[in-house]
Amino acid sequence: MRVNPNKITVKGLTMAYGDYTVMNALDFTVKRGEIKVLMGGSGCGKSTLLKHLIGLEQARRGQIFYDDALFDPTAETMERVRRRFGILFQSGALWSSMSVEENIALPLEEYTDLGAKEIREIVDFKLSLVGLSGFGHRYPSELSGGMRKRAGLARAIALDPEVLFFDEPSAGLDPLSSLRLDELILQLRDALGATVVVVTHELASIFAIADSALFLDAETKTALCDGNPRQLVDDPAVDPKVRHFLNRGAEPGMDVNG
Repeated sequence: MRVNPNKITVKGLTMAYGDYTVMNALDFTVKRGEIKVLMGGSGCGKSTLLKHLIGLEQARRGQIFYDDALFDPTAETMERVRRRFGILFQSGALWSSMSVEENIALPLEEYTDLGAKEIREIVDFKLSLVGLSGFGHRYPSELSGGMRKRAGLARAIALDPEVLFFDEPSAGLDPLSSLRLDELILQLRDALGATVVVVTHELASIFAIADSALFLDAETKTALCDGNPRQLVDDPAVDPKVRHFLNRGAEPGMDVNG
């Protein structure tokens, strides 16, 4: 039996609020095991698209497929699909009244029949994956911004998700912490074999982690391109808006291709 090479397929997706259209008739795919970046200027609909992909927003028109199954966030059966997602929002979205290890244990307690000992072992393992061994007893307020992001990521991978979603993961982080988070995303993708979708406008992250990048344009309300950013940056056939976005801040002699 042939396996669909695409983990996510989006067909004719139109996103709108009332009479205002955010994006019109988007068509794109996310291949299994790849890191897809959703990029573009402020207000273009990157985070809105992510919310549609995880079922927090309803499409005006169009369809989203996971593997070959239509994703209908209103259907009761789709709760099983959502359990295959791991999501890291900008804030980390940790419960402040719970310790880090309690935050990570929560989805395991809610969605599995594992015992306390098994859950503790998994929590310790997830903490080690994100470099937070020994910090499980701490509360989110006792962690730095970068550590909170990693703790949120440990919770996002608690159930070994097939698809990981990140909404501006580098927001609020210093350049070194952002670099470490990029490296961690790459390591987890390889370790878990997960498909990853990342919303970001940070050039360093785009060039560091993206296998492909979808550029959303607020003016035309369409995707202007979909490809590897290292190839798009100098491609004369690519829309000038995309090249300008990928070259912003570049100084003479700077090599955006690493």
